[in-house]
Amino acid sequence: QGGFARCYEMTDLSSNKTYAVKVIPHSRVAKPHQREKVGAGGVLGWQGAAGALCSPDTAALLQITNEIELHRDLHHKHIVKFSHYFEDSESIYIFLEHCSRKSLAHIWKARHTLLEPEVRYYLKQIISGLKYLHLKGILHRDLKLGNFFINENMELKVGDFGLAACCQDVSDQKKKTICGTPNYLAPEVLLRQGHGPESDVWSLGCVMYTLLCGNPPFETSDLKETYRCIKQVEYTLPVFLSLPAKHLITGILRRNPQDRLTLEEILDHEFFKGYTPEKLPPSSCVMAPELSPPNPAKTLFAKVTKTLFGKKKPKAKKGSSEDRDDISKLVTGLMKTSICRQMSYKTVEGNEATPVSCRSASSSPVETVVEETSHKSASPSIRGTMASSSEAFEDCVTTSAIIESAVRLLRACLSSMPPAEKNPASLARHEHFVWVSKWVDYSNKYGFGYQLSNRSIGVLFNNGTHMMLSPNHRTVHYNPTNSKHLVFSVSAIPEQLQGQMSVLRYFASYMEQHLMKGGDLPSIDDLGQPALLLLQWVKTDQALLMLFSNGTLQVNFYNDHTKVIISKPDHSCLVTYINRERNSYTYKLCSIQELGCSPELHHRLRYILKLLQEWAEA
Repeated sequence: QGGFARCYEMTDLSSNKTYAVKVIPHSRVAKPHQREKVGAGGVLGWQGAAGALCSPDTAALLQITNEIELHRDLHHKHIVKFSHYFEDSESIYIFLEHCSRKSLAHIWKARHTLLEPEVRYYLKQIISGLKYLHLKGILHRDLKLGNFFINENMELKVGDFGLAACCQDVSDQKKKTICGTPNYLAPEVLLRQGHGPESDVWSLGCVMYTLLCGNPPFETSDLKETYRCIKQVEYTLPVFLSLPAKHLITGILRRNPQDRLTLEEILDHEFFKGYTPEKLPPSSCVMAPELSPPNPAKTLFAKVTKTLFGKKKPKAKKGSSEDRDDISKLVTGLMKTSICRQMSYKTVEGNEATPVSCRSASSSPVETVVEETSHKSASPSIRGTMASSSEAFEDCVTTSAIIESAVRLLRACLSSMPPAEKNPASLARHEHFVWVSKWVDYSNKYGFGYQLSNRSIGVLFNNGTHMMLSPNHRTVHYNPTNSKHLVFSVSAIPEQLQGQMSVLRYFASYMEQHLMKGGDLPSIDDLGQPALLLLQWVKTDQALLMLFSNGTLQVNFYNDHTKVIISKPDHSCLVTYINRERNSYTYKLCSIQELGCSPELHHRLRYILKLLQEWAEA
C-alpha cells in the first residue's frame, strides 16, 4: 500500500500472465467534479489549468497522469515494465511487471545488513537503470529500498515513478518542490534549490549506506534533527565498513552537488573492484548467501567435518513436500553469519542479552563524518605473529557440507532410536569441554559477542572478521579471514584494530556485569588450548545455533534457556543437554541411538535436525 494506491497481484486468465496492478481509487485523488472531467477524456485526456495553483486533489491526479506518461515510454532491463492501464468509474488500474521477490525493503527488513558483494550486485543494477533514466532526461526523485523491486530471477528493477519528472519540468519549478522520502533527501532539495541528477546520486549513497550499515545515514528520532544532519552532512561510519566502502560513501554524500561522484565515477571506484556475484540465490532474500569468490575460503571447515561429522557422503534424497513446508514454517526468519565473509544480521527478540546503546563518542568505535573532513588513503598493513595453519586448511569444503553431514548424523540417530521416557546414563564431565556460557547479539551495530567456558571472549564482527581475547586477557587472536590468524599482545594492538578492540572490551564488560552463566558445566582456564573460532551462527524465532572451529555445535533455546551441545572432544560424538534448571548432562550419541532419550531432549534434537535440513537446502 502506498500513499493513495494499493498494489495487487493479478493474473490474466486468458493468457495466464501475472501482473502487479496498482489500483488508485478516484475517491482518493479527485473530487466529484474532477472525476467527471476524468471520465470525459480518461486520465491522460484530463488537464489541469496551466499555471494554476493545484489543490491537493488536483496535484494527486496530475501526479498519476505524469507517472503514466513517463513510465509507459521506459524500456530497460532494470526498469519495471509498464504494460497498460485502464480505468472505470471507481478506480484507475496500472498494470506493471510482476516482481515476485518483492523489494529491497523486504530483504533489508529480513536481513538488516547485506554483504558487500551483494551490495555491489544490487548497486550495479540500480546504476544501470538510473543512467538510462538520466540519459532520457528523467529524474526519479524517490530512490529508496521500497522502490527497488526483485523479480523471480533475482534481477533488480527500479520502479514507482509517482514523483519522477523530466529535467526541464524540474527546472521550471526548481525552488518550489520538496518531494521524496525524508531519510534520502539531498541537502539542495531541503534548501529548495531543486532536484538534479546529483540528487538521485545522493539518494543512491543513502541506499548503499543503509544496506551495509543497517539504517539510513541521517536517521534520528526527530525529523527536524534528521534534516539538520542532512544539511550539515553529519553522519557516522561504523568501524566494520571496509575502507573502499567508506571512501565511496563519503564521495557520494557531499553537500555541494557538483562535488559528488557521477554514476560513471561510482562504477569506476575501488569499491566495485571487489568480487560481485553474477547472480544471487533466492535464499539471500532471508539469509546471507554462500558466495564463491575467485579465491574461496578453504577451511577450518575441513577439520570440523573430519573431527565431528566424518567424511562427506552423497546428498540424501529430499523429504516430502509436506515435510519441507513444515521445515520452512519452522525456520521462517532464519539468518546466519560466518567468518568466511561479511554477514547479514537481524536482531531477534528474546535474546539472552540485548545490550544498551553505546553510541556515545567516548565508547562507540565509529567514525563521525562531517563532510568537510578529508579521508586519507589506507594506513599501513596490520602486522602480527602469524599462527601455523597448514594443518587446518588442507582441504576445501563448504558450510553446506558440514551441515549436510550433521543432518545425516542426527537423522540416523532419530530414525532408529527406540521410544523412551528417560535419557541414558550421563557421562562424567570432560575437563577440556568448551562451550558458550554467555552471548550478546549486537549485530545491528557491531557484531555477535560470546564468552566461552574457558573465559575467552570472542566477537564475530559484521564484516566477517573475528577477534578473541584469551582467558588470561593478555593475548588477542585476530582472524581477518578464516585462513589467516594473527596473534598480538594486548599491549601492542595495531592502531587499525583499536576500534574492534574497543568493541571486544565492551562486550566483555557487558557480559561480566549483566549476564549469568548459562549452565553448571565447569569453567576451566586452559591456556594450552588453541584459540577457538566462531565460524557460523544462525538465529530463528526459537533458537540460536553456533558452529565452532573445533567442531562444536551449540543450540540455545530462547524460551526456556535450555541448550544442546554436540561435540567430539575425543573420538565419540557427545550430546550435552542443559535443562531449565541449568543442570547439565552429557551422553554418547550412539547411546541415545541405541537406548532412546526423554521426550524433552528428543523434541529438541528433532528441531535441530529440521533447522539444519532447512539450512542445507537453502
